[in-house]
Amino acid sequence: MNSNEYHQQNHLPEDDEIDLAELWHAIWSGKLLIIAISGLFAISSIIYAINQPNIYKATTLLAPASEQGGASGLSKMAGQFGGLASLAGINLGGGGTDKTGLALEVLKSRVFIEKFINKHQLLVPLMAAKNWNAKTNTLIFNDDMYNATTKTWLREVEAPKQPEPSSWEAYKAFKDILVVATDKETGMITLTIEHYSPEIATQWLLWLVSDINAAMREQDKTEAQRSIDYLSTKLQETQLADMQTVFYQLIEQQTKTIMLAEVSLEYVLKTIDPANAPEEKAKPKRALIVVLGTMLGGILSVLIVLVRYFSNKGNNKDGINHSNIANQVAEPIPDSTTSAQFSAEVTSK
Repeated sequence: MNSNEYHQQNHLPEDDEIDLAELWHAIWSGKLLIIAISGLFAISSIIYAINQPNIYKATTLLAPASEQGGASGLSKMAGQFGGLASLAGINLGGGGTDKTGLALEVLKSRVFIEKFINKHQLLVPLMAAKNWNAKTNTLIFNDDMYNATTKTWLREVEAPKQPEPSSWEAYKAFKDILVVATDKETGMITLTIEHYSPEIATQWLLWLVSDINAAMREQDKTEAQRSIDYLSTKLQETQLADMQTVFYQLIEQQTKTIMLAEVSLEYVLKTIDPANAPEEKAKPKRALIVVLGTMLGGILSVLIVLVRYFSNKGNNKDGINHSNIANQVAEPIPDSTTSAQFSAEVTSK
């Protein structure tokens, strides 16, 4: 019989259930390590939370501006006189468009945001700022990225990127701080911008609402003028009195569209609650960071203590078992002759 067979025959199965008393004993025996690791994580969390800059969130509430003729005039007139126009081989189109939905999609588009950044020169405060000085109301820039004195970009990047951020990088950065939310029940639109400076976030929102209204206004004016030019050409080509009446009314409607666009500053989106500089930060949640960091340290330290405890326990058991087996194997087994002599000696004594 070798040692492995002997061990298998004499080894008793261990209980696989968790002994809560032993588990508590393991945790209590490593309490100093748990306290040390948890304290280290708590201190690190506090330092990390304190060093995080405040982020402020500016918000504005908008509503779809009511359509008073406007750009939908051509569609309405097309529905009324579409039959007559088709007699002359003219397709005036039909069906209206959701100007509010279109404006929001334009607002989130890359082309509009890139133009917005270039128009208001937002690249430096958008990409190079790292904090805000509330006392002086000035931005604090990342010295490794931008030199505010010489107004030069210093960031180190790999080709094909340049030290100065590209329009694509600026677009992605702006998209990260811009939130557009629409209430499906009321149709109200909420625009939100986050930034280190509450004043800058507020100003950007005001510019954003103004620019999207201006962009949609110019687009409708251009389309209305093209419609007028087209209808004027067709008016000269036809001799039918009924068709001339249709064209005159369509031209009148498009002229109203241009006039409405000229006088309406809030052409598509009407401000219900204008943006105002927030006085309270939106993030970071420093207390939450500290609590989560401390909890993470506590969980990690308990796991370390338990793993060490049960690893040492398993190693000690294996050492004892192997030692007993070795002693039993090494002990000589008495033969029959030796046993008889031993019995005779005991009897004579």
